[in-house]
Amino acid sequence: MNEKSEGKSIDVSVVVPAYNEAENIPILMEKFSEMFESSGMKGEVILVDDGSTDRTSLRARECQERYEFLRLVTHGVNKGLTAALQTGFKVSRGHIFVFYPADLQYLPEDIPKMIDKINEGFDVVTGWRQGKYGARRFVSFVYNWVSRLLFNIKVHDLNSVKAFRREVVENMTMRRDWHRYLVVFAAEEGYQIEEVKVGLYARKYGRSKFGFWRISIGVLDLFSVKFQISFMKKPLLLFGSMGIALVVFAFIVGLVAIYFRVVLHQGFRPLLYLVLLLALSGISFFALGFLAEVIVGLREKMESIESKLEK
Repeated sequence: MNEKSEGKSIDVSVVVPAYNEAENIPILMEKFSEMFESSGMKGEVILVDDGSTDRTSLRARECQERYEFLRLVTHGVNKGLTAALQTGFKVSRGHIFVFYPADLQYLPEDIPKMIDKINEGFDVVTGWRQGKYGARRFVSFVYNWVSRLLFNIKVHDLNSVKAFRREVVENMTMRRDWHRYLVVFAAEEGYQIEEVKVGLYARKYGRSKFGFWRISIGVLDLFSVKFQISFMKKPLLLFGSMGIALVVFAFIVGLVAIYFRVVLHQGFRPLLYLVLLLALSGISFFALGFLAEVIVGLREKMESIESKLEK
């Protein structure tokens, strides 16, 4: 970044992960320049080149000579979108973070209205895509519908551009591909969520990184996140419920076995074995739940100690 911009206060840091987006970078930076000028916003753009094999870094360095708001960070290898965002967050200086992709399917002109919502008191503002995007539209609709059902989040689009206060992500740990659940984790922590409509445009340059093979990964991640949010804090809720269900089932099967023996005068030994299996499994799940509760309690105490030491 240019030296004359180092001393400026920064209100907004826009993190732009990029992988093989060389043709889009100059156009995108021009759009950012227009947005900053028209809005009067004091901001920076953190371009994270995530191991590109084309001229993305070269184009970014050329743009740095023209635009003082641009900063470039590079990964030696492709680490994925979540890692690129985390790298960008670490070096950002703004009070508000914005996530924007480099493919020009979203234009920076929508950023000011997202920032306005943050200034109104919301902690996270997510974009609600307005536009056509082919077969991905149906996939996105199903994904967002299931997400709203699982997490009770009242927004239309979880996997879009976002603006959020710095503190939202400062203590947030995300695994690979979990950037799309930032809104979910923020809502779980009690942050206020809002959405605004943003334009979605067809890609003109470069290749889409979306592949249908990612659908299965996304589905598994959905349930993984749901498990972490709902049951990692109260594991006995999950294991205890399963234990109760198995014990109740064992009781019912036991009644059936008694009926066969007393009323029909027929012994059916496999039913006895099934009762023992179900009862022991239920007790085991209870024991596993209690053990998990102890582990969670210890983890919370360690986190409390760590936070006190940091202060």
